[in-house]
Amino acid sequence: MGLSVDERWDLIDKISKETVTFGKYKHTLKDAVGELTIKPLTGIPIAIAVLYGLWSFFGSFAGFFTDGFFVSLFDEHFLPWIQSVFPDKGGWLYYIFVGDPLADNCFEAFGVLTSGLFIAIGVVLPAIIAFYLILTLLEDIGYMPRLAVLIDTILHKIGLHGYAIVPTILSLGCNVPAVTASRILETRKQRFIMMTLLAIFIPCGAQLGIMEEVIPDTMGYVLIYLLIGYFILGFILNKIIPGKSPEILIDVPPYQRPMLRNVRRKMQMRIVGFFKVAIPFVLLGCAVVNILYKGGVIDWLANVMSPLLSGWFGVPDETVGPLIAAFLRKDLAVAQLSAIPMTSYQMITSVVLVSIYFPCVATFVMILKEGWKDLLGSVAVLAAVVFLYGGLIHLIGILLGVA
Repeated sequence: MGLSVDERWDLIDKISKETVTFGKYKHTLKDAVGELTIKPLTGIPIAIAVLYGLWSFFGSFAGFFTDGFFVSLFDEHFLPWIQSVFPDKGGWLYYIFVGDPLADNCFEAFGVLTSGLFIAIGVVLPAIIAFYLILTLLEDIGYMPRLAVLIDTILHKIGLHGYAIVPTILSLGCNVPAVTASRILETRKQRFIMMTLLAIFIPCGAQLGIMEEVIPDTMGYVLIYLLIGYFILGFILNKIIPGKSPEILIDVPPYQRPMLRNVRRKMQMRIVGFFKVAIPFVLLGCAVVNILYKGGVIDWLANVMSPLLSGWFGVPDETVGPLIAAFLRKDLAVAQLSAIPMTSYQMITSVVLVSIYFPCVATFVMILKEGWKDLLGSVAVLAAVVFLYGGLIHLIGILLGVA
């Protein structure tokens, strides 16, 4: 004869009393901090402070090494040397690899060996090291699951759940591992929304580093436009894409001291990945864009696309060059934009366009690995967003009288 439900629970209680020993619970400082960082009333201000601290360290660390060391190294020593030893000054190869022979700094030379190396090593590398160091420490001490719980309610509005914050923050370092990390989301709907939002609205650490260097005064406006677009598009995709968005189920571990070995291994893996993925595409991007400029292709495309660029988006025709470069590396494209004469609002619009334009080719390939249907869907959404959101930003500028 089987036991009733009540009888089963009684039996469980009897067995547990005979086998389980309860010790006296001691509420430690670590427990108290853990509770403070997970309750919305205290956790949200702490999260804002943590993210602000991350951003402050990111900017200070990158600025210290870029302005304090690499600018001097490249502009005062490397550039004059490469300009003097590279043969055939004024020829095609010189233009492609060294750039403008009259340039007095690597940033404006736009050669493969001048701007290419300076952007990759002098600007982007310090920013990437700073970002990944803080991210690795937050992961190791156990803060990321708490951040996921805190932001769960907000992300449910766009069809995601709290753990979507992991690929989102990873994408601020590099979109490639972030697309891979989107696999932690349970349903195909969630993964598609996540990959599309990452590809369109999240700038990578390399791009952030360049923005911090060349447009520090207008960078905040760019990020606000991208953040607003992230949630607007996510809300729309959640409404029109069929499928489920399950609740978050997550283990929140206790805080722990970061292990030096783990931090070192993660940093090594991520920085090596940057050298393998980013630097080759920065150099390739410089070469491709210089060849297209020298061959007259950029000027031709600028004339063809003038009604769209000037009329609909309100940006200079010269923006077509950076848009081409953006498919290879967006940080390179932002660097090119900084050399084009335009108003502050045009610069904001141009950088937003570069950001929401096609993801860099490495991210493009990663999305393709998730399935060609997802890639085609993301590209279709991207094309619509670029046209509509870019036009909306221009309209806002006209209404405010700043376009």
